[in-house]
Amino acid sequence: MPGNLDDLETFPNADPIAEDADPAVEQTKPRLLGILGPGLITGASDDDPSGIATYSQTGAQFGYATSWTLLFSYPLMSAVQIISARLGRTTGRGIAGNLQKYYPNWLAYTGVGLLLIANTINIGADIGAMGDAIKLIVGGPQIAYVFAIGAICILLQVFMAYKRYVNVLKWLTLALFAYVATVFFVKIDWAELSKSLVLPQITFSADYITAIVAIFGTTISPYLFFWQASQEVEDMKAKPHRDPLKHAPEQAEVAESRIGLDTYVGMGFSNLIALTIMVTAAATLHANGVTDIQSSAQAAAALKPVAGAAAEFLFALGIVGTGLLAVPVLAGSAAYGLGEALRWPTGLDRKPKEAKAFYATIAIATLIGVGLNMTPIDPIKALYWSAVINGVVAVPIMIVMMLMARQERIMGEQTIGSGLTIFGWLATAVMTVTAVAMIVTSFV
Repeated sequence: MPGNLDDLETFPNADPIAEDADPAVEQTKPRLLGILGPGLITGASDDDPSGIATYSQTGAQFGYATSWTLLFSYPLMSAVQIISARLGRTTGRGIAGNLQKYYPNWLAYTGVGLLLIANTINIGADIGAMGDAIKLIVGGPQIAYVFAIGAICILLQVFMAYKRYVNVLKWLTLALFAYVATVFFVKIDWAELSKSLVLPQITFSADYITAIVAIFGTTISPYLFFWQASQEVEDMKAKPHRDPLKHAPEQAEVAESRIGLDTYVGMGFSNLIALTIMVTAAATLHANGVTDIQSSAQAAAALKPVAGAAAEFLFALGIVGTGLLAVPVLAGSAAYGLGEALRWPTGLDRKPKEAKAFYATIAIATLIGVGLNMTPIDPIKALYWSAVINGVVAVPIMIVMMLMARQERIMGEQTIGSGLTIFGWLATAVMTVTAVAMIVTSFV
């Protein structure tokens, strides 16, 4: 990152691990593992089965021609997620909590309502894709896997201790390396890929624009904002020596350094995996004339005849791993948003009896997602409309986030600087164009 973009870079003299250094406790865990948390999990959950389907389809349809979007979106999504994290770490409230406190209730209720709808549909699509992937690997009835996955996701979130649960999510991010492994089974045109990354040939056909819209709508999504902000609040509760930066500005330098490193790594990991998925599809499916992929499981199956059984297995295995990561993030972000908007006790660190409505929201959203797989609703169309809703709701949420992050009454002395402001508003402008394009293409 450019060094003159003020707080868009991490602080060179700050030790991020120091934020976790409790004087009464000897620090024994690896330094990097201690630093990485909300940003890493958020970035990895961005590559959920529906995202995998998007990247596979664009790679199959256009080859390497859309790969530039993942370089272009990296600083934008990093800035937005850092701002989300800073809002949570500075104020001690998630995004919905700040909306509820400082803005009219209708804005919080509308944003959270749309988030609930989009997340629930996305949960259904992701669980269905995981069921298809397991069936592809071991055979058997897809619907049985759907029920089992739903139950596992609910049980982990409701009954596992927060610290242990976060560690489970961190380990699940390793499942995404399955997509790095698939690259070794395909023949990549490195010259063409390099050219497409740095000198893209943009066309203005309806299909190409729709693909670009889908990629941006997948990489910059409201549930990621809500989740990372809320996880910063959770981490503060779990570590009593941390206080909201608004009231403890002496903690700001180290906290912001840790947030920056965590988010840059998480978003970089997210886009690297997305690129490997797109490149794999381009080098195999597109190169062999397969240009229409409707789901992540279909992409895995299509790999077998052109890249071998090992590539198919790894691709399908990655779908299961990232789905187990993404579904709890989708359900959890919905519960945080609704709980904060309605002033419920919230938090995965609470016992179920202490936050009954919060955990009920997680369970109900997941169960509805499971139920969608037993209806005649076309999962591809449902996923498309959830992307439309996400794209539409992202714009006002991002605008309000940018306004909140610059106000001293909300952030105290820790308002964001010019670097984050520039990239944050640029990301908002890109998502505005994306939302308009989504709406227009929906009726063409």
